[in-house]
Amino acid sequence: MNYTTRIIHSETELNESSLPNEVRTEILKISNRIKKGATFSTNYKLNMGNRILFYGPPGTGKIIAAGLLGKDSCCEVHHIDLSMVVSKYIGETEKNISKIFDMAENKKWILFFDEADALFGKRTGVSDAHDRYTNQEVSCLMQCIEAYNGLVILSTNLKSNIDEAFLRRFHAIIHFP
Repeated sequence: MNYTTRIIHSETELNESSLPNEVRTEILKISNRIKKGATFSTNYKLNMGNRILFYGPPGTGKIIAAGLLGKDSCCEVHHIDLSMVVSKYIGETEKNISKIFDMAENKKWILFFDEADALFGKRTGVSDAHDRYTNQEVSCLMQCIEAYNGLVILSTNLKSNIDEAFLRRFHAIIHFP
């Protein structure tokens, strides 16, 4: 582990959690797929880049659910500190993103990006160099996630702020009411 991640622990068992039943059921399905080495696509073999989106208002249990998923599936959940990833210097954000995915490669880690719309926000039309580099960061991140051989969870309060290209690539989208 390094400065960009912290491990999310849960002392509670999934079946004892206060999550809504529909959310708990979805988390259990995901945990069972992880335990079996299954993917979220139709062929049920572990593939590259399994992605899940948790969305809903603040305080609805998205971080708790990630911890419960990790505990139930016996995986470490690494919370990515976006303040340590995003840089104002051109190219540094991409380097930081790559470092996280390199560090996690071939480990049984779940990568959890909270407030993900800060980094996975909608790409814009290019009107200046800043827009071009911002779009480049989003594209780099998308490539890293798709190549990662584990599970990536993105969490946001506003699903509408996530780039459409990302939304099409999620294997599960779970609403936290």
